[in-house]
Amino acid sequence: MKDNMLLEVKNLSIAFGGVEVVKKISFSIKEGEVLAVVGESGSGKSVTALQLLGLLPLKKSKVTHGTIIFRGEEITNFSQKQFRQLRGKEISMVFQEPMSALNPSMKCGKQVAEVIRQHTKLSHTEIKEKVLQLFEQVKLPDPARAYSAYPHELSGGQKQRVVIAMAIAVRPKLLIADEPTTALDAHVQAEIVILLKELQHNYKMGLLFISHDLDVVRSVADTILVMYKGTAIEHGTTHQILNSPKEDYTKALLSAKPSTQERLHRLPTIQDFNSATFSPRRIEPSERLETHEKIYSQSPLIQIDQISKVFQFSSNGKLQRLKAVDRVSLEIFEGETLGLVGESGCGKSTLGNLIMNLIHPSEGDIFYKGKSIYKLSKDELRKFRKEVQLIFQDPFASLNPRKRIGAVLHEVLKVHKICTSQKVAYSKIITLLKDVGLTEEAYHKFPHEFSGGQRQRVNIARAIILNPKVVVCDESVSALDISVQAQVLNLLNSLKEKYQFTYIFVSHDLAVVKYMSDRVAVMQLGKLVEKGESDQLFHQPVESYTKKLIGKINLKRLT
Repeated sequence: MKDNMLLEVKNLSIAFGGVEVVKKISFSIKEGEVLAVVGESGSGKSVTALQLLGLLPLKKSKVTHGTIIFRGEEITNFSQKQFRQLRGKEISMVFQEPMSALNPSMKCGKQVAEVIRQHTKLSHTEIKEKVLQLFEQVKLPDPARAYSAYPHELSGGQKQRVVIAMAIAVRPKLLIADEPTTALDAHVQAEIVILLKELQHNYKMGLLFISHDLDVVRSVADTILVMYKGTAIEHGTTHQILNSPKEDYTKALLSAKPSTQERLHRLPTIQDFNSATFSPRRIEPSERLETHEKIYSQSPLIQIDQISKVFQFSSNGKLQRLKAVDRVSLEIFEGETLGLVGESGCGKSTLGNLIMNLIHPSEGDIFYKGKSIYKLSKDELRKFRKEVQLIFQDPFASLNPRKRIGAVLHEVLKVHKICTSQKVAYSKIITLLKDVGLTEEAYHKFPHEFSGGQRQRVNIARAIILNPKVVVCDESVSALDISVQAQVLNLLNSLKEKYQFTYIFVSHDLAVVKYMSDRVAVMQLGKLVEKGESDQLFHQPVESYTKKLIGKINLKRLT
């Protein structure tokens, strides 16, 4: 094995049903090196990683060209028995979604113990001791509790630490991390990145880090491979790729992330770079000030008055109380975008549910157009439901897979007794689909026939089909890769301008919140700790918690 070379992939091509989805890509990883693979959804990143572990479906996929050499041995055509000996022990993987990666019916300690039992001859007592040591290494706050806990009893960040413990249980030589921080808030994301770097350095592992978040990639990678439509279009050091990219596609990926330094009318997308027609236009401070004077000269559309929400649950036979929202007061004005930020568990989604009247408060009140939303008559509540709509977080789970898109949208009109004529309803839906950037053909298709970004456009169409006044966007772009995210953010802003929407924008991505928002409200442990104009709050935060949160926007290079 030359030059401590751990992995060499040479001219690898992978096909599904005769269609090549990965086309002659080549890269290598040395011991202790971190290679980041970046690109849009569908670029072939995860397919390549799964092939390294022999996890692609044998009946549907096939390596049509090239070789994979791991520690001097060709593993391209390994049998499943050979791959089983390799997985976990030599090459291991941290998956994107910790809840899906863990068995919900098994305690966390048992799941990690299973990996150790598979690859070692340790006794039951030694295995338990090893698992507790691993939980300490991945910095779980209470290893003994985590050992006996089911996955649903842990937070998202804690679940991801259990997945990482499982992946490093028998000290693999190569660790593959597939979007390991995508669903996590900025603070937990930073902690997981630091943890992965520490473990990689201490164990001298090679790390293949797959991500579409270039801020995270900047903080972990030695080298970067950029993939587009199954091909490797650029490969170089992190500094070279992120500071002096050669390819237009790489430049587009870098530009699609909202800047914290300037505010553009419209974010550049991949299509803009491909057509070479895009000319970015900056929003001038005077233009923004004029807009804000108009918005905030009117009476509030929504008034939140000392609202609190307490949840009760049983733990170890004892009744526990969790104050998810704690005496929050806030005003929301017609035509503004209010950003709502904070770490996971801070209460922002609960506050969103209270505003939508999906749950009732423990104390306090919320007024919409001057009237309490919790004292509405049946007819008034139906009207309220039309005027306050929600765009869901997950574009995959929020659409019925058995219904065509036309039926999904028509159902909304039917429930609210709008457009009783089939012909009028069809015309309205087609117009709306075009408004959100889809074609007439989308009406007849099922959700699985669309990409993630297209599905989210359908979700947006469903939310705005009733011409609402207020739209709650609850992590509505967090599941999208960066280039598709830019398209959806541009769409949300253009729809707001056209229909005069008021947005409540809930997100853990602070750069996106800053770009989208007129004002930002910061929550911590159920309390509202700070609020203010977006640019001012991000550049001159007052509270120490806000300063800490904003400090996580751009993860610095870790050593």
